[in-house]
Amino acid sequence: MTIIFTTGIGTAVGKTLVSAIVTEALQADYWKPIQAGVDGGTDKLTVASLLSNQTLRVHSEVYSLATSASPHIAAAIDGVTIKIDTIVEAFYQLPFTNNTIVIEGAGGLLVPINEHQFIVDLIIALKAKVLLVSRNYLGSINHSLLTAAVCKQHNLNVGGWIFNDQYLAYEQQVCQWSGYPFIASIPNMPVIDKTSIKVQAEKIREQLQNMIMA
Repeated sequence: MTIIFTTGIGTAVGKTLVSAIVTEALQADYWKPIQAGVDGGTDKLTVASLLSNQTLRVHSEVYSLATSASPHIAAAIDGVTIKIDTIVEAFYQLPFTNNTIVIEGAGGLLVPINEHQFIVDLIIALKAKVLLVSRNYLGSINHSLLTAAVCKQHNLNVGGWIFNDQYLAYEQQVCQWSGYPFIASIPNMPVIDKTSIKVQAEKIREQLQNMIMA
């Protein structure tokens, strides 16, 4: 089973959108082990509503926290402590499948999940291949390259970049400077539904399959 971990260069960069597209493209299963903030729905429910293939598994969270905040803060408010060992144990208890599993992170690599550990530590524990999600905006070059630097510092297995939205034309420069390959660019999507997700999934399926094989 291939494990793909989608992580972003920050908050609100399109991780859930990209995770839905990747899940659809690879006919994968989806899992977001840490959900911080449940008002207005969860990322799990969003992704489930966007997948055309309803036979795929969308797994339940390990930690579903009420407050929309950094996970370590949201967990403290709820009176719990997020433990990586608990998440890893839950992963190995998921129903057996030969499907790829897409795991969506919370925020970026250095988002704290407890007083001592970060999202990057969870990626390492799960031995996942990382898919970097960048949204094009003023300042995103810096945020993208800082994210790439953390990946190199921790020797993560990075599959490449998926860019989201449009702002000028520097995606190839980010790939060049970071040393990680370009996978796809998702355009601004005025309508986000099953049809539009499936269209984008079909466009990038081959690139994702090549990433897995690399």
